[in-house]
Amino acid sequence: LIMHRGTRSICRLFGTSSNSASRSRLTDLRNKLQSDTPSLSTSFSAFDSTDAVSSIVFADEHIVPTYTYAIKTYGCQMNQSDTALIRGLLNGDQYGVSGGGGGDGRGGRGGEGGGRPGETGKPENNADAGEANGSTSFEKTERFVEVSDESVADIVLTNTCAIREGAESKVWQRLRSLRSEDDAANKGVKKELRKDRVVGVLGCMAERLKTDILNDKTTNVDLVVGPDSYRELPGILKEHMNKKDEGGSCLRTDSTKLSFTETYKGVMPVLSGEVSEHVSVMRGCNNMCSYCVVPFTRGRERSRDIEGVLEEVRYMVGEGVKEITLLGQNVNSYHDKSALALESNPNADYNVSNPLFTNMYNLRGGGGWYFADLVDKVSMIDPEVRVRFTSPHPKDYPTELISIMRERSNVCSHLHMPAQSGNTAVLERMRRGYGREGYLKLIEDVREGIPGVCISSDFITGFCGETEEEHRDTISLMEEVVYDHCFMFAYSMRGKTHAHRNMRDDVEEGVKKRRLGEIIEVFRKGVQEKNDREEVGELRLVLVEG
Repeated sequence: LIMHRGTRSICRLFGTSSNSASRSRLTDLRNKLQSDTPSLSTSFSAFDSTDAVSSIVFADEHIVPTYTYAIKTYGCQMNQSDTALIRGLLNGDQYGVSGGGGGDGRGGRGGEGGGRPGETGKPENNADAGEANGSTSFEKTERFVEVSDESVADIVLTNTCAIREGAESKVWQRLRSLRSEDDAANKGVKKELRKDRVVGVLGCMAERLKTDILNDKTTNVDLVVGPDSYRELPGILKEHMNKKDEGGSCLRTDSTKLSFTETYKGVMPVLSGEVSEHVSVMRGCNNMCSYCVVPFTRGRERSRDIEGVLEEVRYMVGEGVKEITLLGQNVNSYHDKSALALESNPNADYNVSNPLFTNMYNLRGGGGWYFADLVDKVSMIDPEVRVRFTSPHPKDYPTELISIMRERSNVCSHLHMPAQSGNTAVLERMRRGYGREGYLKLIEDVREGIPGVCISSDFITGFCGETEEEHRDTISLMEEVVYDHCFMFAYSMRGKTHAHRNMRDDVEEGVKKRRLGEIIEVFRKGVQEKNDREEVGELRLVLVEG
């Protein structure tokens, strides 16, 4: 404490008055320890026994300051997976210069270790992301411990979603609530003695709004960190805690630079302890759908090397995990183009689902390992462990993937097929790369290739310029396909997107809500009739999660 925490912080911790005399005594002791490096027990024997700090038993070893943190997550499975990565970075035993992963190569539950199994624990050589390279190990100089009660945490983090306006509204409400709590806890307290928590905003909303969050006067946010900057988080938090411990003015940190290469190699997510776990296999998206903000908050596509993914899955299986979900913003566009992959599989190439699909991104293809290869290899690790994946794009279901899903009993017969609309003109405005005909051909191929397959989808109502006739085409598509599960939303225009720059959000909110209600009703009616017809009396193998 003496060596690594500010004098005001120590006085607050032990209820001692933070006057100049107290702080001077602590400073003198720190200087003595630095210059003479005596035994701590000897040093403290010279102090009066009534001194606040002398009542603590100190060891002669290096003292690592401990900071407590709490984290709340909003949004998709990818955000949940990123939170597990963040826990791995903060809870791990070691990290490199930039705060990146490390550990003993075991990964772990509850913060055990910090590196993905089978990997070195050192950040990959990545100048763009500011990662460390070389073989040097760095001693950790602080410890982060997660707590469930935000009110007692030193640091409060929020991992955010920006896909729709409603998601961001929930975060703003939370941030204002956190400020109100801190203001109430410090009512009547002098500024230099306030115990404000360090408040951080992470993830997609941080990447989208950047300093707008820091500059908002209704909150007390100290830092924003985007999805590609989590390696820097431990160092950023340490800097903020040191500044607050010394009673200095608050820092405002913006770390939101997107990377072309960051995949968090060397960082092992902290496992949840549940029977089902997520494994992130790729990050970012190159599809550039006109309504979607993901390419602007998550960056370009980049995939992890296949061996790193397989080692992580093997570790999870060894820990008793019974279901693995492979994750990515566009998961089935996975493509390992590492030197080893190109050498191992040089003649591979990229294929779309059928000739009626096109690609917005023209640089796909070439040797290496594709998603069908990944599913093939993951499914063979243990035939008793279920394999799922999300979230895919309909264009990336080649026949090889369908064949593997049919052949492997442990690859769940469930495909997510986000249609978004049932009208070809709307799909063109959305820049989806297919029309109604191509999508229905894919559904036909999938149901023929995987008998009894479960199909889910996403739909957006009220997209720019959508007419009643176009809306009815969506209803007729839903009636024809009869989905097993659907995620349905009214359109919410997001900044930076193609639609935001080139289109008008001209469908009235009342019309959007009516149309949303109509497609929800069509879905519910269709799936209930299907379940009554096909599921009653069937015997199913289920995975009990509770």
